[in-house]
Amino acid sequence: METNDAGTGTGTETAAGTDAAATGPDSGEAPELTEAPELAEIPVEAHILPVAELHLHIEGTLEPELIFALAERNGIKLPYADLDELRSRYEFTDLQSFLDLYYANMAVLRTEQDFADMTRAYLSRAALAGVRHAEIMLDPQAHLSRGVSLETCVNGVASVLAGSQEEFGISTLLIAAFLRDLSEDSALEVLEQLLALDAPIAGIGLDSAEVGNPPAKFQRLFARAKDAGLHRIAHAGEEGPPSYIIDALDLLDVERIDHGIRCMEDPDLVERLVDELMPLTVCPLSNVRLRAVDTLAEHPLPAMLAAGLNVSVNSDDPAYFGGYVDDNFAQLKSVIGLSEFDCVRMAANSIRSSFATDERKAELLAELAASGV
Repeated sequence: METNDAGTGTGTETAAGTDAAATGPDSGEAPELTEAPELAEIPVEAHILPVAELHLHIEGTLEPELIFALAERNGIKLPYADLDELRSRYEFTDLQSFLDLYYANMAVLRTEQDFADMTRAYLSRAALAGVRHAEIMLDPQAHLSRGVSLETCVNGVASVLAGSQEEFGISTLLIAAFLRDLSEDSALEVLEQLLALDAPIAGIGLDSAEVGNPPAKFQRLFARAKDAGLHRIAHAGEEGPPSYIIDALDLLDVERIDHGIRCMEDPDLVERLVDELMPLTVCPLSNVRLRAVDTLAEHPLPAMLAAGLNVSVNSDDPAYFGGYVDDNFAQLKSVIGLSEFDCVRMAANSIRSSFATDERKAELLAELAASGV
């Protein structure tokens, strides 16, 4: 199958042509990890708001320690001598430079247990960050191109999500994200396989290399997803122009825009987005690390809030971009002086913009109201 992000992607060659060489089995039951990856410490005095995370690529949560642990378990030789050498590669010039490393590291994901361990590690950290509902994107095409079956990647993630609220206090939904630098036919084929499997997906997304891959390329895919009763979201206006946001709305009938920061270049589009209360899942630290904006101080988020846009803060690929949701909020407060009022406003936006049930939204909004802010 022709295949190739998490807000993310290169081509088939990138996904399959990693330097990592597999020496262990591709399938079978894997042993338990001997130790869980270390979790980042949250300052005791930090005020963590309950939020929904709406823009999160599960493959982008693979921390360096877990990459090495999974490689050892699966008998994979990594092209990095140690953690320091791997971390030294986390300097990106643009989206594509990130995607190259993102796909290379994906080689360690082989078994259902690998996908489950990755998912559990994210949820553990997300719970500390205040995440109470998460809508998690998975890139099935990127795994199929490596010879990992659809059942393996979907079942591994879904097995943990099924008990996420009981184990972590986080309700979850799974979204199948399709790689826009691959063909629409490839995406349609995978979507039909997911539907045939009755995979527990709530919606579809569109990610990977944005420039040169406009929304118009995927009109049949999104029409099919709508017919199947699935929610629809798409990355647009990160590196791509404002017209990509317009096309995602008009041609793909999306319910949320991932990123969307370049809408600020088109006042008419901003007015439309405000009028429609269209959710924009903004990822500030990601935007800086991928050079979509030069510095956090120059991020358009304050202007977006001032314009009345329905924005929320999300972490995108937190293992690569320097932080989870709480880290994004902390940096925004420190660098641009984001007020507590705006933090609460965006937390409420995230909950209302989610695909959670009305009952769950009411629970989370009540928790937010009782948070003492």
